[in-house]
Amino acid sequence: MKKNRPVNLDIGTIRLPITAYVSILHRVSGVVLVGGILLLLWMLDISLRSEEEFNSIRVSLEQPIYKVILWAILAALAYHLVMGLRHLIMDFGLGETLEGGKLGARLALFLAAVLIILSGVWIWL
Repeated sequence: MKKNRPVNLDIGTIRLPITAYVSILHRVSGVVLVGGILLLLWMLDISLRSEEEFNSIRVSLEQPIYKVILWAILAALAYHLVMGLRHLIMDFGLGETLEGGKLGARLALFLAAVLIILSGVWIWL
């Protein structure tokens, strides 16, 4: 039996809802966190070897590129944490409808953005 339904294979023309973007970014932030944790553990290992290496890590973290990397790790952590809390709230039965899911996604995105901005201020000041 042949189906006459059109098949859209152009991913650029598909409009996903905000909940899909939030979910995809939640997964991406988890992957970034794994890499970030490995990097931070490596830096901790180096800093514990000697006082000179501790000071070299401390001086390195004052450079702008390392601040950006640290901010990216904290941004991924903030985003992943807020979206994880959103999922926990949904497990209690809140925001399970289509409109509730969209509202929850928008609120979580706003809260994550605020935390990301605050973490940037904390690092750069």
